[in-house]
Amino acid sequence: MPQGHQDRTFWIDTLSRIAHPVLHHLSNRQLKATMPVEGKLDDRPMYTYLEALGRLLTGIAPWLENGSKEGEEGRLRDHYAEWARQAIDAATDPASPDFMNFAEGYQPIVDAAFLSHAILRAPEQLWNKLDSRVQNNVIKALQSTRTRKPGYNNWLLFAAMIETALYRAGADWDRMRVDYALRQHELWYKGDGVYGDGPDFHADYYNSFVIQPMLVDIIEALESEDAAWASMKEKVLKRAQRYATQQERLISPEGTFPAVGRSLAYRFGAFQLLSQMALQHRLEASLQPAQVRCALTAVIRRMIDAPGTFDEDGWLTIGFCGHQPEVGETYISTGSLYLCAAVFLPLGLSEDDPFWQGEAEWTNKKAWSGQSFPIDKALY
Repeated sequence: MPQGHQDRTFWIDTLSRIAHPVLHHLSNRQLKATMPVEGKLDDRPMYTYLEALGRLLTGIAPWLENGSKEGEEGRLRDHYAEWARQAIDAATDPASPDFMNFAEGYQPIVDAAFLSHAILRAPEQLWNKLDSRVQNNVIKALQSTRTRKPGYNNWLLFAAMIETALYRAGADWDRMRVDYALRQHELWYKGDGVYGDGPDFHADYYNSFVIQPMLVDIIEALESEDAAWASMKEKVLKRAQRYATQQERLISPEGTFPAVGRSLAYRFGAFQLLSQMALQHRLEASLQPAQVRCALTAVIRRMIDAPGTFDEDGWLTIGFCGHQPEVGETYISTGSLYLCAAVFLPLGLSEDDPFWQGEAEWTNKKAWSGQSFPIDKALY
């Protein structure tokens, strides 16, 4: 079996292992009754269930939208797409025992945005195929986040992403929330493909967890609505490409990467932007799609195989490489961990895409074995 096919099978099996408990129980309206809530603060049950749904779906949405329709993969994809729609219904139906909190506290702004991003990434499967009752419930849920203002940092993009999904839904949307987020992030650009998280630079993975994936997709969705937004697109994409190149160079020959910054419990979700650039065929010319696949596969294997990554019932546990509860900040709980699914974005590419073809060693594997590898250079 070709290596690319083996890797795709492994990715789908891993995605299924991560997604199954969340979508199975939520589609049956039993998530709150069954999902454990590991974390340091007692208020996490207010937020953790929406975290699990929004973060999981934002990662698997491209596969649900464009994955194979044939064979075992096609059967599995159809099954998960149906579960995902049932899950969205269960989460937004006020009569559901799994009705989720969109309107109390600040955390729901974050995870309503991840759900919104999922809808943008899979508009046919996660929006058009919802019946009108569910669509109306989703719109009301997203609009209910407007009662609180986001923080003066990457959270501005959460508010903007929610408005972008409302635009996509044909509902009332707020241009000012979008404009403010885009303009502020332009002011917060620090150079060489990196944005500040607000006015300050943070040495963490938030350029990939949130900032650049949302900037790219918000501008793609709304560029026709404002000439100023459209004028930002080229710069935003060049910065995203540059940061993705940096991310590929962070992956060691062994499939590890630096445990730097906060939110390390999101595990390989740290590579969302690299995965997104691969999905959108926007990798810099110095990167072969196959080398990105091989590098990400090495990271996924390294982390998913660590003892303690899942509990005895198949739920993710808090940790970076295995179960390491001390790694979880106070805002981390079981639902938070499902942002790891963001690494799986390239499953939205067809099996015959170059990403899934052949084998190639990634930059650090070449560098540390004495092979020739491309020099790096800054983006000016």
